[in-house]
Amino acid sequence: MSEGYSDHIASLLKTLPEGPGVYQYYDEDHTLLYVGKAKNLKKRVSSYFNKEHDSGRLRIMVRKIADIKMVKVNSELDALLLENNLIKSLKPRYNINLRDDKTYPWIILKNERFPRLFYTRNQIKDGSEYFGPYASVKVMHALLDLISQTYPLRTCSYDLSKENIEKGKFRPCLEYHIGRCKAPCVNKQDEEEYNQNIAEIRLIIKGNISFALRDLKEKMHLASEKYDYELAARLKNKIDLLSSYQSKSTIVHPSITNTDVINIISDEKTAYAHYFKIVDGAIIHAQTIELRKKMEESDSDLLLFAMLEFRNRFHSTSKEILVPFAPEIQLPGCDYVIPKIGDKKQLLDLCYKNAFTYKIEREKQIALTDPEKHVDRIMNQMMKDLRLKEQPRRIEGFDNSNIQGNYAVSAMPVFIDGKPAKKEYRHYNVKTVVGPDDFATMEEVILRRYTRVIEEDLPLPQLIVIDGGKGQLSAAVTSLRKLKLMGKVAVIGIAKRLEEIYFPGDSLPLYLDKRSETLKVIQQIRDEAHRFGITHHRNKRSRETFRTELNDIKGISSKTSDALLLALKSVKNIKEATLEELEKIVGKSKGKLVFEHFHTTQALE
Repeated sequence: MSEGYSDHIASLLKTLPEGPGVYQYYDEDHTLLYVGKAKNLKKRVSSYFNKEHDSGRLRIMVRKIADIKMVKVNSELDALLLENNLIKSLKPRYNINLRDDKTYPWIILKNERFPRLFYTRNQIKDGSEYFGPYASVKVMHALLDLISQTYPLRTCSYDLSKENIEKGKFRPCLEYHIGRCKAPCVNKQDEEEYNQNIAEIRLIIKGNISFALRDLKEKMHLASEKYDYELAARLKNKIDLLSSYQSKSTIVHPSITNTDVINIISDEKTAYAHYFKIVDGAIIHAQTIELRKKMEESDSDLLLFAMLEFRNRFHSTSKEILVPFAPEIQLPGCDYVIPKIGDKKQLLDLCYKNAFTYKIEREKQIALTDPEKHVDRIMNQMMKDLRLKEQPRRIEGFDNSNIQGNYAVSAMPVFIDGKPAKKEYRHYNVKTVVGPDDFATMEEVILRRYTRVIEEDLPLPQLIVIDGGKGQLSAAVTSLRKLKLMGKVAVIGIAKRLEEIYFPGDSLPLYLDKRSETLKVIQQIRDEAHRFGITHHRNKRSRETFRTELNDIKGISSKTSDALLLALKSVKNIKEATLEELEKIVGKSKGKLVFEHFHTTQALE
């Protein structure tokens, strides 16, 4: 058991109760540090004190704990709900931080006679109905515009009590004269008709447009049977407006009637959860929240936290919840569905794409406003994914190029803070290897590079990336062992076919998420090594080919060939150069030899 905690904590640990509950940790100033839930309070709380923790943040928190309070509950679900409420209301330092700075608007149906409908950002407990919140103000205004076109409602704030109307206190305003209100203020619309409209509006706002359409169609047919064609035409206009709105918002099969969809994406320090509320095949609510991790929370915990937040926020009673995996605690009356194919799978994937897009946008903002924080996040993620001891601030990659063993070269790109540092790039002409031996080539280049690093006291990288599988990696390790650098520098290999990551001494590869930033950085290093190596290889091959053709000229040395190529860039340009141009570069006698060689050859051809 860990040492360093007080007698008070020791005595509390001895008397911990069994069963589900919520625990709260306080420091010596009685500041709340952390709130957690447990299936078994005794086992969960004891685990903080009787084992070593990998997380430095967790170790610091445990050292600060001076008091523990516990609340026993009847079930894991009760513990989850209580934990969720305490975290949101008390905001403990070491708990998940819900980043949601926006005050989203709501649609309000005012608690009054002849209710008004408008939007607000403030909720008042006066008995009014609130619908939302709406993450998209544009969507909310589109919905309000649809309702105002379909149903004439009053917009004035008068007290339309029976007494006031009977006393004739009001007169019709402009809204009545332009047809946007039926003037209930002067008894031109009775309360029953107005409330019928309000009932249909409730259905539309909740997304139940199909029910509203069915009711309107029944009324239209009834009006038509009674030869009230004017009313039937007005109802037909409402049906057309609602049908148009429904067709624009339906993106999935209409059989998906009342469903919540939640997906999550997370990295080292942050998670992003996206939510869809589906009614009659239409997404009526969509929102993303950002969750700041504090204690290495699992994706399961984060998904549960987000699920409760969304369902409370949008007052959801959906019995079906589409999720990427089943959370540990089952919400009563709900079924978790993990779709594999079909419309529901497409919805879950779309939910993920929205969370991913939000994540990318947030990272772009951070990269602009706080670039060091952005780099630090990527470095921490790479350190975790690749099991490194330190952040890979400097990464060096290696790739070999040759054609059947000829013109063998190797390229070394350098990445600093996850970005190419092109001034640091190096290329190597292979000296000791004969024939197409990629392993021997890698061994030579790694030995040459890091012998020089040691001799010249250059900075060592935190990570070496070898373009290749186990064979190339083993060759690199051989050289690093000779230089006694194993353990001081991390080295990995990346195989092209399946993007497999190999570690020294481990026969099984690591497969990173194809969308992970770690894999993207490694792929970029590999691609840069390949590009830089191919460019150098092509240049070397061209120079060798040119030199061979120039060296066929009797009396022309390699030095002269290099001077001509440096000045005129290609053999084609040398062939087309005038005698004066050639003499200016290499002198009269050699210039004449080159000029006569090519022009005599051309004449013979």
